[in-house]
Amino acid sequence: MAEKSFESFLQQRRQVAAAFVNGDAGPLGEISTTHDPATIFGPNGRAVQGAAHVQEINEVGSHRFHGGTTDLEVLHCGESDDLAYWTGIQRAKVQMDGQPDATPMALRVTEIYRRENGEWKLVHRHADELSESRVRH
Repeated sequence: MAEKSFESFLQQRRQVAAAFVNGDAGPLGEISTTHDPATIFGPNGRAVQGAAHVQEINEVGSHRFHGGTTDLEVLHCGESDDLAYWTGIQRAKVQMDGQPDATPMALRVTEIYRRENGEWKLVHRHADELSESRVRH
C-alpha cells in the first residue's frame, strides 16, 4: 500500500470534520491514535491526556452537535518522515444542544499527526476561539 501524502490526507480530514459537526465522531476515531501519548487542548480550556480519554472526549463532544457545516482553512502544513502538522482556522456553523439557531464558530487550530502502520493518526489537537478582530495577514 502506497503511503498517502499529508496534503492528500487533509482532504479526508475535511470530511472527518464535517461528520463531527453532524454528530458523528466515528470518522474522527478512525484517524485518531489509539496509542499514547495523545492530547487535546479544547476550546473550553481543558487539557486531556491519553489516547483512550481523548477518544472518549471526542465521542461525548460530538453528541452536542445536530447538524452543521465546517471548513478548514489551512494556513500552512508540513510533513517529515513520520510526523506532520497543519495549522489554521476552522470555521463552522452548527446546531447545538439547547440553541434554537445555528451557532457560528471560528477556532484557531493546530493538529499534529504521527504515521502509524502507514496511516496518519491524530496525536494532538489544540483549538481555541479566534478573535476576528485580531486576524492579521
